[in-house]
Amino acid sequence: MTKLWELALRNSSTNSIVGNQLKHWHGFHIIRQTCTEFPRKLKKTERKPWVTNINELKRIGRAERKERQIVRERILQPPQNGILVKELIPVAHQVNADRIQLFTCVSKVAQSIAIYSCSVCGEVHIGHRPHKIRTCNVMGSAASKEHCWRRGAVEHVLPLVESFHLYDRLGRAVSHNERLQVDQIPAILELCVQAGIDLPEYPTRRRVFPAYSISGRVIDFEKRFPKEDAPGKDIYACGFWQKRNNISDDNKSVDMQPCDLQGTAVRGMEAWERMRSGASRLMETYAVQTCGYCLEVQVGPKGHRVRNCQAYKHQMRDGQHAWQEATIDDVVPPVYVWHVRDTQSEKPLVNGLKKYYGMLPAVVELFAQAGASVPNDYVVMMREDVAVPEWDEEKLVV
Repeated sequence: MTKLWELALRNSSTNSIVGNQLKHWHGFHIIRQTCTEFPRKLKKTERKPWVTNINELKRIGRAERKERQIVRERILQPPQNGILVKELIPVAHQVNADRIQLFTCVSKVAQSIAIYSCSVCGEVHIGHRPHKIRTCNVMGSAASKEHCWRRGAVEHVLPLVESFHLYDRLGRAVSHNERLQVDQIPAILELCVQAGIDLPEYPTRRRVFPAYSISGRVIDFEKRFPKEDAPGKDIYACGFWQKRNNISDDNKSVDMQPCDLQGTAVRGMEAWERMRSGASRLMETYAVQTCGYCLEVQVGPKGHRVRNCQAYKHQMRDGQHAWQEATIDDVVPPVYVWHVRDTQSEKPLVNGLKKYYGMLPAVVELFAQAGASVPNDYVVMMREDVAVPEWDEEKLVV
């Protein structure tokens, strides 16, 4: 403090008052830039930000309408013509393997590190002592805005985002009457299936001859159901709930070698980074749609027509979703939690010092408390360079 006071006196003697004011505001702007690294929670009336600018989307739409007026054949490129992109088939297999390994690592680490979830708002906390930060501000919460903690599980750290499985990604969209007849699988798995993974319980049409576009309509010259791709082949006559159990059994099928907790956390962190980077690479070629107001996701060139949206102004859309281009956070949503620096301390995080705490995705925080190193992309959000004062020192902080 003495050195800082001497430095302030030296600056005041050499600089003018205007210069000091400019330097003060410049420093405040830098602090605000650092604080804005936190993810902002959207309001119920807000729409998700567009991946592509809205003016660019309008320009593309006008060009497509003008193109449809001209009756001519247009050659489509993979995967718009139904042919797989061969360079991305190994990427899809790697993403699926990383997904299974990540689920296994989270399940093993969760046996040693406690996971808590609020029964009212669903907020998640990683660590033995749940925090005391009053952020439970939903309908039905207490007047003090304190959380009602209960023990969580893996699904609170890795929430499941489902998508309708498409037999033909170039076919028509799933209608409202077919919502109970078409299976729903994890969106990340559906993305891998459309990119080249073959699952016997979820058959997918693989074209040999490409499709063409004439006046905006996709024309397919291939047989509807070839002999080698007969409908009903490799489809098990079992309930939909049994298929969900099969997916969870596949996640647990990877038997990792017995090792320490830190080694499992390191492998899980690497699988998390590889899965997100690989999925982002797949989404650059294979389209994924999401609703602008709710969490619905559909893997494919267009969204489904199931009227189950209950978000903002869903009455004006007759319950249909406001589809737009999805991001990696829509397919693999990171659940942000408060970062605990000292895992050995018995003192929980308090509400009065929440502006000094950092945040991390729940998966990263879980592996970080188990001993894994945090990737550089999350260093700014951790706020490790910010000193957390004691409760009696907080009023003295400038």
